[in-house]
This record gives sequence, structure tokens and C-alpha cells, in this order.
Amino acid sequence: MGDKANVHPGAAGRATAADRPASVRNVVLVGHSGSGKTTLVEALALTAGALNRAGRVEDGGTVSDYDEIEHRQQRSVQLSMVPVEWDGIKINLLDTPGYADFVGELRAGLRAADAALFVVSASDGVDGSTRMVWEECAAVGMPRAIVITHLEAARADFEEMTRRCAEAFGGDDPDAVLPLYLPLHGPQGPDGHAPVTGLIGLLTQKLFDYSTGERKESEPGEDQLPGIEEARNRLIEGIIAESEDETLMDRYLGGEQVDVKTLIQDLERAVARGSFFPVLAAAPAAEGAKQGLGTVELLELITGGFPTPFEHPMPGVTTIDGKPRELKACDTEGPLVAEVVKTSSDPYVGRISLVRVFSGTLRPDQTVHVSGHGLTDRGHEDHDVDEKIGALSMPFGKQQRPVTHAVAGDLVCVAKLGRAETGDTLSAKDDPLLMEPWQMPDPLLPLAIQAHSKADEDKLSQGLARLVAEDPTMRLEQNQDTHQVVLWCLGEAHADVALERLRSRYGVQVDVVPHRVSLRETFAGRSAGRGRHVKQSGGHGQYAICEIEVEPLPGGSGIEFVDKVVGGAVPRQFIPSVEKGVRAQAAKGVAAGNPLVDIRVTLLDGKSHSVDSSDAAFQTAGALALREAAADATIHLLEPVAEVSVLVGDEYVGAVMSDLSARRGRLLGTEQVSGGRTLVRAEVPEIEIGRYAIDLRSLSHGTARFSRSYARHEPMPPQLGEKIRQEAQKSQ
Repeated sequence: MGDKANVHPGAAGRATAADRPASVRNVVLVGHSGSGKTTLVEALALTAGALNRAGRVEDGGTVSDYDEIEHRQQRSVQLSMVPVEWDGIKINLLDTPGYADFVGELRAGLRAADAALFVVSASDGVDGSTRMVWEECAAVGMPRAIVITHLEAARADFEEMTRRCAEAFGGDDPDAVLPLYLPLHGPQGPDGHAPVTGLIGLLTQKLFDYSTGERKESEPGEDQLPGIEEARNRLIEGIIAESEDETLMDRYLGGEQVDVKTLIQDLERAVARGSFFPVLAAAPAAEGAKQGLGTVELLELITGGFPTPFEHPMPGVTTIDGKPRELKACDTEGPLVAEVVKTSSDPYVGRISLVRVFSGTLRPDQTVHVSGHGLTDRGHEDHDVDEKIGALSMPFGKQQRPVTHAVAGDLVCVAKLGRAETGDTLSAKDDPLLMEPWQMPDPLLPLAIQAHSKADEDKLSQGLARLVAEDPTMRLEQNQDTHQVVLWCLGEAHADVALERLRSRYGVQVDVVPHRVSLRETFAGRSAGRGRHVKQSGGHGQYAICEIEVEPLPGGSGIEFVDKVVGGAVPRQFIPSVEKGVRAQAAKGVAAGNPLVDIRVTLLDGKSHSVDSSDAAFQTAGALALREAAADATIHLLEPVAEVSVLVGDEYVGAVMSDLSARRGRLLGTEQVSGGRTLVRAEVPEIEIGRYAIDLRSLSHGTARFSRSYARHEPMPPQLGEKIRQEAQKSQ
């Protein structure tokens, strides 16, 4: 691995799915926005022969970021797959967005992959969100390597960035994060910057020159070897420390020369095991060049050091009724178990599902069972249906290249699975199974929308349903209290993409309106009211009078109706009518149009007429009595309060706590968490945290996470309640 003289380009764009799982590598690229992931994918595709020298797919088009929204926003907003072939190995490169709003696409990429490439910009360094993803990968033992990009930057320093990566990713063992190559610099330019023109392999001590646009191997000069001796010795010691041969370290320290082939084999095993994390350098090819710097070395690391799908632990699998099912990992002849990791829509092809096959073999035209993922709390419907597999294909930019089958361990696109949503399980029709879902972040930014016109209103429901089917990090809410349609997103950029997709893909124009929280009303003290509904205008009249008393109850009590009428002042058959009228008025509210709760209404007296009294008359009288009682009482507005838990780095705890207090929050306590982080718990009115997903990201530089859950409704401050009442009266 790492120092082969020959290049083995493959026409990956034309390759069908590999027939052997051992010949597949699934690799996800991770890094912050602007670190160069998409550029690196295209550089690898060029080196592997999948692109021509102009950086284009052989029959036209770009290989990555081909979506119109991505062109407009100048950044990746969705997971994309680029298959390439190198040395007889099919590599599925999964390019993920780096912006925090699209972490759902990143999680999908992590689910589909067997190893991760962390792309770090030499000019920007390692950000907090990248560290958090590293920790997620470490928790599941995913093999990782680090690629340093943007070495052309004026102040780029590969050695310094390697040291910072070791600090950020090495944890207790910084010697587990070491470079395999050191960069070679050309002559200094007028600005004093010496560009990187090649690499020198620390293990084989071979020089690889990329200055001509094509990798050329040579022996280093005598003056170059001393400069790499310290780094080489440290790398060898790091590899030997991870070796399964426990005698190797003693032999090395005793002066024995360890064979380079043995070191490479131990390195590959340590990388595949997820215990050693090599650092490499890469740069895109110059115009007209065949290969970008470091791309050959990176492809060799992927094919030689990254694990095969056989080494990927099988996610938990159960039958539809929840009984555990033990399956052999990556068995091409086993029961079919596949998962939809991404769903997208093409204006010409329709719905396209990117599927990872974990067991069995997927073929066109077979009927499979589609098991829903149970995300009903996010607007997704539970479903268990049978569907016929459409055409299978490999994506390459906008193109879909047909394949005949997909074996366990491979990724493939499936056309026209009408009911399958992201996260669904595909299994055999006669042996339906369900895979354990992967963890998705909760969308915590509300976006209240309404149709722009009557024509848009007719298409809105279908458009929203398709949107949340594609993206499980969105949640659709039809709020019964505020009568708003709310799309919960991860951030502003996520919301912008959702609106753009509604408009461009589904032809639905919507207007964004202010989001309203579900307020309540209640009586602050005891009050009485008299409802008189008497009308006589020829024919059948209306006559109903009732007297009630209203008193507040503890929170969560709802509405209690008590009958204390004596002497038949209100006939028995009309007492339910009074209660019905009271409850109907309570649902409409008595102050600002919010539901009235937590009161006891006691019916004390009334009058009726033998002819003109009716059910409708007493319903009206009950409503009038409640309104009169409210007119003479102090009405409290109740606002929802959420319990908020914020996981934040210790350096930002003070700022987060101050910010929560400024939002009328009550701090409940803090708890120390591993990794230099603190869990801050507080109760905060929901009206104060509508944009907290955005504000917290800014406050913590993208390193904090929070969750929220409804706690209760409680009285709003009088001055704020009065302001809302006045606004409600103006809008009526």
C-alpha cells in the first residue's frame, strides 16, 4: 500500500456493481464546509480514469454537486455517490455536505460507509463539528484516515496541521495519528511560498513527483533522507505498537531492521481495525494534468488499508413483530436485507432511492417488502408494503448507468420505489425484516408556511409529504391550536433548501409566516357570569338564561363542569347544552383567541320557557355566561415552557447559561460530561427559543447541541401577555 509505481486507472463510470463484496470499498468523506471534499472526489475520479482531463464525465456533465440548488448556493446540500475503480477494486465515494444544517445527509453517508476520510483544510484547521463526527465514528469503531487539502494556500504548513490533527483526533494516543508521506516543495515564488510538488514515502523512502501532472517515482537524494528520519522512526514505532505480533517491538528496539512489507501489512490491518489513523496530503490536478497530488497514494490506502464490507458490523435486524434475527454479515446468498439511505426525485425518472445492500443480492423486477421506519412523530407514515424493484443503476453526476444486480456490501440506485422513504428496509416478500434505524438529529427550527395561492394549496400537501419522505431530518406538523402548517428544520440553510425544493421540484409556491406557539388562557380568580339569550321575532322564539361561577384549577386540570341547579330552574335535558356551549366558547378563548383551560365552571341557576327554550338556545347562553364572567375577571395567558438540555464545550458554558437566563430561562443544573463538555439543563418559555437552533450554533461556533421537550404551560408575564392580547384584538 502507498508506494506502488504503476497506476491502474479504471473506467469506473462504466463498471457494473462488483460481484464480490471483497472487491468493494464504501468510503464517506467528512469535513467542514469548504474543506475541499467535492474537489477531492473529482480529483480521485480523474486519477482513476472516470473523468477526462477537463474534469468532466466522459460523455459530459460534472461528477459532483450537480443539483441546481447546489450550483446556486455554491455548496453541497445533499449526499452524492461517485463510484470509481482502482486496481480491480470498486470504490463508492460518498461526498457529504459540510454545513451543519445538512447533518442528516452526513449521517446517511456514515450509515452507508465502511470507512471515513476526514478532509481537513490546511488553511482552516479542524473545527468543533468535525471533532464531534470523529467521536461518533470512534464510538462505533469506524476506520478513519485524514486528508489535508489546500496545501497551495500561502501559509499552509503540513507538519503543523498534522500536529493539530493529532491533538484533535488522537485523544490519549497522539501517535495513532501520523503521516505516511511528507510533502516536497518546489522553488519559492515571489511571495515566498514554495508550492508542494511531490511526496516522499516514509516507509519505502521513495520520492513521488507530481510536478509534470503525472506521478513519477524516483529515488530521493542523499540530502533528503535525513529530513525524514525522525518522522519515519515515529511512524514505524506507531505501526509496530499496533501490530498483532507482540515480539515485533522488542526486535525493533533491539536493532533489528523490520521488513517494509511487514510494516505495510501491519499498517493496513491497524487502519482496517480502526486503531491507527494515517494522515495524507492531496491536491486537485492542474488544468490538463492526469493526476492530482497524493491521489494515487490515497486510492492505494483505500484499496489496501480500508476494510471490506465483510468487516462492517451488521446493524440490528428484527422480524416485523420485533423478534431479533441473526444474519451472517455480507452474505450474498443470505436473506435480502437492504436499506434506503437516501431518497431523491428526478424530473424525468421520478423517485430514486440510494440503497445499501447488507445481505443477499438485489435484482431488477423482483418484488420486495418495504418496511417503514416508524418516524410518525415527524410526519412520516408507518408502512409495510410490497413493491416491485425498478431499474438498478450506478449514479455518476446526473447520469444513471444501468447494472444487472447489486450484491451484499454494494450501493446501488433503485428507480420508482413509490412508497420507500429514507431509512426504510427492503427485504424479501416472503421473509419481511426490519433494520435498526440510525440516529438522526431532531429538527428544532420551526418554519411556518402557507400556500401562496389556491393552486398552490391544492399541491401543498403532496409536496410536503414527498419532502419529508426524502429527508428524515424534517418534521411536518399540522398544529391544531394555531392552525399553522409547520415544517421543522435543522437551520436556516436547511429551511431555504426545503422552500427551494418545494418550488422547483414540486411546483409549490409558499409564503413564510411568523410561527406562533400554542398559548392557553385561564382565570386568575373566581368570577361569575350570566348568560341571557332571549329572542322573539315571530314564529319559534329562543329563550335561555343561565348563571355560572368560574374558579381556577391547578395546571393540567382541563375544564371541569359542575351542575348545582336546584328546583328545575334549568330543565335536566338542557344542562348538557349549557356545558356544550361553555366548552365550545372555552375552545375559542375569551381574551386573545387561545383555548381556555384549568377552570371549574359551576352552573348555579337559570330560567327556561316551555316553548321557546331549546338545546341551541342554552348552548348560546352558556357561551355568553362564560364571556361575561371573563369580562369581570383577570385572565392569565399561559405560555408553553420547554425543558432544554444543552451539551456544550466547557469554554462556552458561561455564555450559554447567560443566554438562557436572558431568555427568561430557569437553570435547573449542570452535569459534567466526558470530552470536556457540560450538559446544561434549564426551563425556558418556548416563545423565547424559536430561533435557538441558529443562535446556539453562533454562540458555540457550531459545537453545541440541544434537545427540548414540553414541560407545561405557565402564566406569561403580565406586560407580555397584554401586548399579545392587544395584537390579537387588532387582528380581529
